[in-house]
Amino acid sequence: MKAFQVNAVQNYALAEVQTPTVAANEVLIRTAFAGICGSDMHIIHGQNPFVQFPRITGHEYSGTVVAVGDAVQSVEVGDRVCVDPVVSCGQCYPCRIGRSNVCSQLQVIGVHRDGGFGEYSCVPAGNVIRLPDNVSLEQAALVEPYSIASNVLDRMGPLPGDTLLVYGAGVIGLTIVQVARALGIERIIVTDIIDARLEAARALGASETINSAEQDLEASIGELTAGEGVPLIADAACIPALLPQMLRIASPAGRIGLLGFTATPSDLVQLEVIKKELTLVGSRLNNGRFPNVLEMIADGRLDPGALVSHRIALDGICDAIHLIEDHPDQTRKVLVEMKG
Repeated sequence: MKAFQVNAVQNYALAEVQTPTVAANEVLIRTAFAGICGSDMHIIHGQNPFVQFPRITGHEYSGTVVAVGDAVQSVEVGDRVCVDPVVSCGQCYPCRIGRSNVCSQLQVIGVHRDGGFGEYSCVPAGNVIRLPDNVSLEQAALVEPYSIASNVLDRMGPLPGDTLLVYGAGVIGLTIVQVARALGIERIIVTDIIDARLEAARALGASETINSAEQDLEASIGELTAGEGVPLIADAACIPALLPQMLRIASPAGRIGLLGFTATPSDLVQLEVIKKELTLVGSRLNNGRFPNVLEMIADGRLDPGALVSHRIALDGICDAIHLIEDHPDQTRKVLVEMKG
């Protein structure tokens, strides 16, 4: 089969590889659509310490079941499905307390195991979710980024009347805006330094936007909240140097959700955390959020198509990688469509 494979840092290409075969508890999926994510770019750039090369990447994808292992009863050949990339052991402490997304033996499809940028993939049956009839395969390929948004909002514990500030209006920031709106959060403020991204955020439900390259963000938030600060802050910009500002902007009893996966240190002013009794939560991947997201797509509360800026064939994926690297301002979600 044909697949996009990363062989080493900055070494990637389309390749002809062996079509995988199913084990007893696995499902073979013919890929329909797959999204290119920022973390796929991190693998290419050598910024993911967990990947082992060579690797067929891609963790946002949908397809059709074409074979099932002897022990599989949850799905059948012909089912339309999407894939939750979180593979956990089910036995360690996080798994025992319902936090399998930080399993001590965690594996991620597309990172530790081959993923969706091939014509076929084999995944554990427990990671395959059957689609509702009114959710398309194209929509289903984008469930995973929405699950990231759903997870961080769940970790932050929104309360009625809370205002949310989202740092960064890239794809994850935009998914947070959409999911927050779907959950009933009425006031959503988004900050970024690119006007086109802020326009997209407004179109998807942001109440106010702030270009922090042109406006003083702290002063603007003070004006918008009558000096109270913001109870919910989601960091989709993932810039460690911004944490001290978030602590200052947060209201007393505020909650800050951190998504950045970087080893760069952040300055943490303990006084700000303690005097306001702030809660800082990390959010990694998703913890069983796929069904929730599929429900929101099925009932029309989420519009995955609004995220997509480019649709390409698998043969064009290398060119798409260059486009994302060279012109990030021109891309949101680049969707790979498998043909045939």
